[in-house]
Amino acid sequence: MRRAVCPGSFDPVTNGHLDIIGRASRLFDEVIVGVLINQSKTGLFTVDERIEMLREATGGYGNVRIESFQGLLVDFCRTVQAAVVVKGLRAVSDFDYELKMAQMNIGLAGVETLFMPTNPLYSFLSSSLVKEVAKWGGDVSAHVPDHVLDALRDRLAAKGVH
Repeated sequence: MRRAVCPGSFDPVTNGHLDIIGRASRLFDEVIVGVLINQSKTGLFTVDERIEMLREATGGYGNVRIESFQGLLVDFCRTVQAAVVVKGLRAVSDFDYELKMAQMNIGLAGVETLFMPTNPLYSFLSSSLVKEVAKWGGDVSAHVPDHVLDALRDRLAAKGVH
């Protein structure tokens, strides 16, 4: 079985993430979306909330599952028996960082990395940018699924932000 991991924090999941996950699902028998638990960072959404948003967003794919992980990505890949990591690249600056990570992953555990160029519609998009724009009242409806938009608005309202 050809199995790949799409890792990230997904705080929150964007249409750019979903583009990469969807395209990967057509190339691999199974895609595992690995939600990183980073205890040194406080996200806008909990890991469980991010997992739930991803499950709803990817529900139409029969070969995508969502799991959380902490520690080294290569250890997670070993655990789920995936030999490939799929990463989206938005710009040259992404490539510079991701190439170093890919070289480390192949050296540590023989895990290959497949780089996918992001759809030009999403070349500027990041979770951080979505949160920042939403925080200041900007319209991010074109950049996230509807259920994520609702969750984003609710969370920011609960924090007293727009």
